Amino acid sequence: MTQRLFTQIDPGAIVLGVEAGDRETVIRLLADRLLSGGYVKDSFADAVIAREAAMPTGLPLGRAVNVAVPHTDPEHVLKPGIALATLATPVAFANMEDPDEAVEVGLVFLMALNDKDRQIEMLQQIMATIQDEAAVMGLMQAASLDDVAAILK
Repeated sequence: MTQRLFTQIDPGAIVLGVEAGDRETVIRLLADRLLSGGYVKDSFADAVIAREAAMPTGLPLGRAVNVAVPHTDPEHVLKPGIALATLATPVAFANMEDPDEAVEVGLVFLMALNDKDRQIEMLQQIMATIQDEAAVMGLMQAASLDDVAAILK
């Protein structure tokens, strides 16, 4: 299942060792990569940030690295894709289960989907990856796109 996930991630939208002060910076960085790749409309970043404020996506894994999977409505997306960031220093995202609680996130998958029916499938692929602690730690230690490819293939 991770092989299929890898095919959805644009190599130009993978950013490793990001230094960001907050979740908005991370989201905008990844959204800009998707915009450059022709995946999303100009409205995408603002829409993701607004949705994140209302429906947070921080996912506590109970391990050293937590994950966030921000996304927004299909109307802001031209074609499906995923951007990926590993963070040098974790940033706070609100917990998807308890929005009043902050989750320190080190790995972010930004989903751009133009078909709501595909959202569940894409989330399942991401969940399968992040449930594999070795895969998460491998992504966090990845120093190149080849490293990411080796982990996700």
